[in-house]
Formats: sequence, structure tokens, C-alpha cells
Amino acid sequence: MKELNGRELAGYIKERQAHTVKALRSRKIFPKLAIFYDNDSLVIAKYMSLKQVYGEDIGIEVAVTKIAANDAEEKIRAAAKDETITGIIVQLPLSECDMSILDLIPVAKDVDGLRGESDTATAMAIHWLLTGYGIDLHKKKLGIVGHGKLVGAPLEKMWRESGYDVTVYDKGDDTSTLPDCDVVVTATGVPGLIKSAMLKYGAVVVDAGTASEGGVIKGDVDDAVREREDLTITPKIGGVGPLTVTMLFERVLQAAQK
Repeated sequence: MKELNGRELAGYIKERQAHTVKALRSRKIFPKLAIFYDNDSLVIAKYMSLKQVYGEDIGIEVAVTKIAANDAEEKIRAAAKDETITGIIVQLPLSECDMSILDLIPVAKDVDGLRGESDTATAMAIHWLLTGYGIDLHKKKLGIVGHGKLVGAPLEKMWRESGYDVTVYDKGDDTSTLPDCDVVVTATGVPGLIKSAMLKYGAVVVDAGTASEGGVIKGDVDDAVREREDLTITPKIGGVGPLTVTMLFERVLQAAQK
């Protein structure tokens, strides 16, 4: 089995970003990321923690604020007007607030790309991961399992616009043709959904699904899949997540320099 190690790729980019932050600070420019969330799920806590640690490592302030249905609009509007805040993220999934609050984020500060006017950070991270490992997507059958706002839908849009051969398998769809796909990206949040029989010999598999099961964060891919030697696959930890965080901060830096 070959691993698609996002953490390894992210390390090189992170070093460059730290130098960029120092250069910006010397010009009295101080990038800042604001994160809003509305529930205390283990998955959300984990990803916010990763972003806070990453920001601290490269010198970018990360402010985390909990919101509720009755104050979300006020808090996000205030952040949108705050000139000291460079980027804004609403951490998904939401449990109390409506998804319409994403539209309150100004395009210039939408570093996650969730307004739909740019590729999401996670979709870009998946593309970076595959190209970073030299996987040519042309003339390959690409399968996306899950069509959510964060991964499946934006990744499909990105790949179709690039002219790739993409098939999307949403909830309840027939997945009998999934074993025909050379590259499979799964992001459903259903632990163990992807079984070995669903993947062709030599497939490239990106597990971008996250869910909490018994206090443990798990992906979509069944553990037995990882016993196969023919696959190229993301590890249980350190696959897409580290590159997604890297992409978010890349956009924070880009916004700070505009």
C-alpha cells in the first residue's frame, strides 16, 4: 500500500508561510483568522484545534467564537466589518444555526470558499494532494462518494470544469459502478462505508470523511481496505486534513496582501 501523506506536503508549504507572516509583520500587517462554531462535537473540536495550533506555529492569530441561532448574524456581521480580521470561517457541520449565515461572510474574507464563489479549501487540498504525488487525473475515471457543500459538490465542479471524467455517488445512489473508478474520493461521514469490494485493483483512494464513533474520529473507508497492498490511499491520520488547514492559511495570507 502506498500512502498519500498530506502532512508531508503541508510541512513544506508551512515553512514558506511562516516566512511570509514575518515579512508581513515587518510591514505592520497582522493576518487574523476568525472561526465561528455552534456545537461541541468531537470532530469540530479537533479541526478547530488543528487550525489554532497551525496559526500559532506560523504567527497568525486565530480567534474562536461560539455562536447560537439568536446571535450568529450579529457576530458574523461584526467580524465582516472588523478590519483587523483577514479571514472568516464558519465551522461545519452546524447544529443550531442556518446555513444561510455563510452568505454573511464577505467574499474577500471567505477563506474556506463555502459561499460557493471559489473552490473550497478542502476540495483544493484534495487536488493538491493528488497532483503533489504525481497522480495524473486525465484519462482516468474519477468517483466522488458524497455530494456535500464542503467536499463533494465543489470537487465535482472543479473537476468537471477541468474536463475530467467524473461520476458522483450521492446518498441512496447505486454504487455498482464504483469499482470501475481509478480514483475514488469519499466524504460522507459514514464510518466504514467503503468496503474493499467497492474498489478496483490499483485504485487511488482519498478518504475525506470524518465522523465520531465511540469518541474516536473515523473515516469512510473500512479498516479492511487498508490491508490491501495494491492501493494508493490516504492514511487514517494526516491525509487531507493537514493540507486543508494549509490551504485555509494560504488564503488568509493572500487576503492579507490584497
